[in-house]
Amino acid sequence: MRKGITVQVSEGDRVRLAGIVADRNSPQKHVWRARIVLMTGDGIGTNTIMRQTGKSKVTVWRWQERFMAQGVDGLVRDKTRPSRIPRLPATVQEQTVALTQTDPPGEVTHWTAQMMAKQVGISVSSVQRIWHTHGLQPHRVRQFKLSRDRQFVTKLRDIVGLYVDPPAHAVVLSVDEKSQIQALDRTQPGLPIKTGRCATMTHDYKRHGTTTLFAALNVLEGKIIGRCMQRHRHQEFIRFLNTIEADIPAWQDHPCRPRQLRNTQARQGSGLARPAPPFCLPLHPDLGLLAQCGRGLLRQIDQTPPQTRGLPLDCRSPGRHQPLPEGNQR
Repeated sequence: MRKGITVQVSEGDRVRLAGIVADRNSPQKHVWRARIVLMTGDGIGTNTIMRQTGKSKVTVWRWQERFMAQGVDGLVRDKTRPSRIPRLPATVQEQTVALTQTDPPGEVTHWTAQMMAKQVGISVSSVQRIWHTHGLQPHRVRQFKLSRDRQFVTKLRDIVGLYVDPPAHAVVLSVDEKSQIQALDRTQPGLPIKTGRCATMTHDYKRHGTTTLFAALNVLEGKIIGRCMQRHRHQEFIRFLNTIEADIPAWQDHPCRPRQLRNTQARQGSGLARPAPPFCLPLHPDLGLLAQCGRGLLRQIDQTPPQTRGLPLDCRSPGRHQPLPEGNQR
């Protein structure tokens, strides 16, 4: 505000400015701006305003002019200031996006922010900002698999219908096997967890060979029947089925959906080709439906005779198996 020019403060503006000064929750920058305008409206000189507010002459003039141009709203709203860092040219952003869609140099699997920043000549934060703007995530890969089976819909409805609406007085079991599990043991026993100390275990281990885990999931109750056996053959699998039969009441039927067992299906003349009651064991060697997070459809190589095809496919319920202990996995 220059000498000889006065600021006209209306009654409504004066009430709003006085409220800003009196409010203890008002930011201090809004308080001294309002005081400058109130004292100017009362006819107080610039030097006196400078002494009472502790601001420079240029600052007093700036907010007097802001009030004359924008009113009270201009005092409580700061003007946006341009960034001291210049914006990246559009060509740099296009180059970053184009490089992200190509394979990285050297023996690396995917682009990292550090590699891209060094390649393009910009900062890591700039690379991350460009990737976020364009929705790029080089470190993530989404897996998929489309079925080429013409009877896929029929098979899918069959297996889903079994889980959704099982037969009366029946127990639906989802059977799977996990072979080549390392039977490891720590060289020395560890200490359990306690207050102020985490659990301990040695850094080295000793091997006890491998084992095969057979597991059957009761879809309704979430109960798991599991057995570990030394070998991975159809004889062991039949023994496991006998274990299931002994565990389930005799008055219940046992429709099972086993996943492909390589050794059993290579021997069509063995036990699984002629399952004994009370089990119903339709095998699906050509297509497996894996209901796991991050998995879609898994197309598996079929080397079985053509007459075994056209059967419903397998579905496994995810997230039911408990993890093995980290300390002793013998």
